[in-house]
Amino acid sequence: MSTFMNDDFLLSNDVAKKLYNDYAKNQPIIDYHCHIDAKEIAENKRFENITELWLGGDHYKWRFMRAAGVEEKYITGDATDKEKFVKWIEVLSSAIGNPLYHWSHMELKKYFGFEGYVKKENAEELWELCNKVIASEDFCARKIIEDSNVTVLCTTDDPADSLEYHDAIAKDESIKFKVLPAFRPDNVLSIEKPGFVDYINRLSEVTEMKINSLETLEEALYSRIKYFKEKGCVISDHGLLDIPFTPAKDFEANTTFKKRLNGIMPSAEEIEKFQTTLLVFLHAKYKEVGFVSQFHYGCKRDNNEKMFNEIGPNTGFDCISSVTSGNKLADLLNLLNNNDALGKMIVYSLNPNDNDIIDTVIACFQDGTSENKIQHGSAWWFNDNKAGMEKHLNSLANNTNLAGFVGMLTDSRSFVSYTRHDYFRRILCNFLGTLVENGEFPEDYEIVGEIVTKISYKNAKEYFGF
Repeated sequence: MSTFMNDDFLLSNDVAKKLYNDYAKNQPIIDYHCHIDAKEIAENKRFENITELWLGGDHYKWRFMRAAGVEEKYITGDATDKEKFVKWIEVLSSAIGNPLYHWSHMELKKYFGFEGYVKKENAEELWELCNKVIASEDFCARKIIEDSNVTVLCTTDDPADSLEYHDAIAKDESIKFKVLPAFRPDNVLSIEKPGFVDYINRLSEVTEMKINSLETLEEALYSRIKYFKEKGCVISDHGLLDIPFTPAKDFEANTTFKKRLNGIMPSAEEIEKFQTTLLVFLHAKYKEVGFVSQFHYGCKRDNNEKMFNEIGPNTGFDCISSVTSGNKLADLLNLLNNNDALGKMIVYSLNPNDNDIIDTVIACFQDGTSENKIQHGSAWWFNDNKAGMEKHLNSLANNTNLAGFVGMLTDSRSFVSYTRHDYFRRILCNFLGTLVENGEFPEDYEIVGEIVTKISYKNAKEYFGF
């Protein structure tokens, strides 16, 4: 029997162990999609205590605490930071089979030197240990990123953002890693949201353009795309419930946009026509400036209306959507391709049932201009666990070019979530090592070792042009 989370954690055979130790373990990290605030890096944020660092804003942990019967007082309520931490340790101690158990122990070991395992009785010990490390001079945002071997980090930014903190970071020669913005125009596409008109007014102010038509909206967006490009941006991102696909003429989308500016809510069909039209425009500009586009979909958000009204979005009340968008994805990619607007793209669905669909759809639009021009993004959110990653890797291997995959991201707001890259690399090496052990691939480390190195680091570096 293996001991708990030893050096060979998740590595079940000798080939897997060699692949991990010789080819994956020490590769740098490119975190091409995260939600860390550039302001906190620019100001080199320090943390009050382990609760702020570990539990603040972490809806993964909050969901589990609720499921384990913890009162909201100890999650997002007015309990003290120590009380919240103790409650978390109490429920984590029995989180068998949950990836949070592995992630938390990996973080405790890497960043705080804790070699044991969590149980109710050592909550006080952990509180003291972690806070002692946090109070040390070296424990700050930048040092955590440096010690995690991160070379590039891409934040998530609205088109109307000033990017002032990215400017400050770029000018600071003491920062040893790149921090680049990513262009995320969800607020522009969300024409059905209550705050849409206010957002358009904000975009007008930022661009110093009067936005009163589709044409002026597109001009404003193009100006912001070029602005982001000047700041080092190479990635765009779109968070979608479903893939929109209802082609329309520009005048139809213009009519819908003006209607919404005048306070009239468009129909569902009009909304989708507007979104489809705008996505074609955006992707033509992305291709022009060299942005990689990302599509995240398959998430049904803010399902608990009562809790949403009390504590807001991104607090642990989202779920996997049962909507399967394969046909629309294929049709939208075809529309973009026909309009010479299909550049590099990464597609993610929160629904693991979409894995094979995505892999077969994207294979229809590879064109030889780069390896895996259209990518199936890593197992995301509820799927970035052992079972989800294995299922994702298996689909990639069965249906497309696994060796060209750009690898892991954090999709996180936490500075200590970089152990998830190590978690992924162990699972990747075990997946590939098992194929070799089973005689399904030759034990040629020049080949399979290079595959591990590419997926861990090299593919992302080349694909994004870092």
